[in-house]
Amino acid sequence: MPLTLVARARQIGPVSNPKPNPSALAVISHSIREGRGPVLWVLGILVGLLAGYATIGLRLGISFFEQTAFGVTEENLASQAATLPYLRLVLIPLATGIVIASLYYLGRRFGLVTEPAGKAVADVLEARAVKGGKVELKSGLYSALLSAISLGGGASAGREGPAVHLGGTMGSALAAWLNMPARASRILLACGAAAAVSASFNAPVAGALFAFEVVLGHYALRSIAPVAVASVVGALILRLHLGEDPVFGDLQVAPVGLWDYPAAAVLGIAAAGLAILFDRGVLHGPAIVTGWADRIGFPHWMLPIPGGLLVGLLALIAPEILGVGYEATSNALHVAYPLQLLLLFIALKVIATTITLSFRFAGGVFSPSIYLGAMLGSAFGLVMVTLFGDATAGAGFFAVIGMGAVAGAVLGAPLSTTLIVFELTSSYEASVAVLVSVSLATILTQSALGGSLFQRQVMRHGYDISGGSSRLVLQTVRVRDFMLTLDEWGKAELATGVCLYEDDTLGKAMGLLDAEQIDGAPVRSRSDDQSVVGWVTKADAQAAYARRLAEISEEEHR
Repeated sequence: MPLTLVARARQIGPVSNPKPNPSALAVISHSIREGRGPVLWVLGILVGLLAGYATIGLRLGISFFEQTAFGVTEENLASQAATLPYLRLVLIPLATGIVIASLYYLGRRFGLVTEPAGKAVADVLEARAVKGGKVELKSGLYSALLSAISLGGGASAGREGPAVHLGGTMGSALAAWLNMPARASRILLACGAAAAVSASFNAPVAGALFAFEVVLGHYALRSIAPVAVASVVGALILRLHLGEDPVFGDLQVAPVGLWDYPAAAVLGIAAAGLAILFDRGVLHGPAIVTGWADRIGFPHWMLPIPGGLLVGLLALIAPEILGVGYEATSNALHVAYPLQLLLLFIALKVIATTITLSFRFAGGVFSPSIYLGAMLGSAFGLVMVTLFGDATAGAGFFAVIGMGAVAGAVLGAPLSTTLIVFELTSSYEASVAVLVSVSLATILTQSALGGSLFQRQVMRHGYDISGGSSRLVLQTVRVRDFMLTLDEWGKAELATGVCLYEDDTLGKAMGLLDAEQIDGAPVRSRSDDQSVVGWVTKADAQAAYARRLAEISEEEHR
């Protein structure tokens, strides 16, 4: 063989069979498992379908129980309840409380509930931040049933919070079925939440923004497409089956003058005061009622029974506080109530919703905050018209502004509520005024409370998500996640003294090692013998902290 051919053969090397290209099915399967590429977009469509139909199912369920209890659905609940005999008006919420208490008892026996309480937005936030985007399907469906019965039977709470949890449950269930990683599971959880809000208000842009602003807490490019398409699909499902009519009818906003914007800022301050009062009631009411029940030995699962009686007694004064309250909200937005009645409704709704949630009925705070905002804004508008006459845009304009300001301050979602108002009114001027009002209201509310209502609710379970990723990592990473096992460590002799346990948090480990000024400590199990299962060093703890922060940073920016 010529020398040039030999050299050429050596360069090429022996002939080998090329590796076969992976099949299209294998590529799709890998993309699904990793949650990458266009697959997430397709899965967003599927989650939008599931969450959209689940939200409609929840609404129909509430209507069914309303029809059974009151003879009408939400659109005429307040006016129909006002015509009922007093005894029936009290007995309906009481009977609902008995049913909910019975379901809590059965749910505990069959492992469907861990505590007598319904699920809402705060539980979705906790699932995203702490549980890798996982929501148990059976408990999510059972909570939706509890919410439908509670709200259909007159409990004074909202349907959007349960809808968001149900939508998130659909996204989480799909991710679990496909065995997707936590990052993709969190995105599908947000897809379900977006579709639920979109299907509740016929507001696809606001639904998507709510998922980014409240649920995910970031706007990573990877999540934009699936969340957006899920939100659009949710709105299309609603329009296909329930029509395109706005939730509160046709809201016509009068022309806005220059002085209406400073007035909107003043309304924002009033909205902050009402939001703070409402949030404090929702936050502290359950602890007060639970403490009372513990002192007298009253079972927690039976709390809806006295709660139903109290709600029924309040309904004797104002039936408008019953249920989701959208008929009364629509009336306020169309300026159908005098000033004295508006103020009465505000006070009673705060009390009724605090009782409802404190005594463990299932429901959310979205609808009550919209109700309170519309009442406050209408009252403020009537005062403005009395003082300045035609120089203002009118009471209807301020009712819309108040609705957005109180709801945004309660939810900690100023941009989402601004877009909801825009999609309900199609008014650019009203949306700008809402943005002024809700921004001020949100800042004042969160400054007073130390975070949003949902963040404070999650904090009751021991997780502070208001401080960002750095604090959350210290609370959620466990010693078992980064410790050296006995085989890796290779030591058998241990000095007695300082030790950690495998379920201790990273924050506790780092704090103990710093406080004791040591470089390492043994790790014990929580079993009876508390045997040593590994070793933790300060360097390993710091590396685990940095590694998890890097993972979160990548997830939130790519």
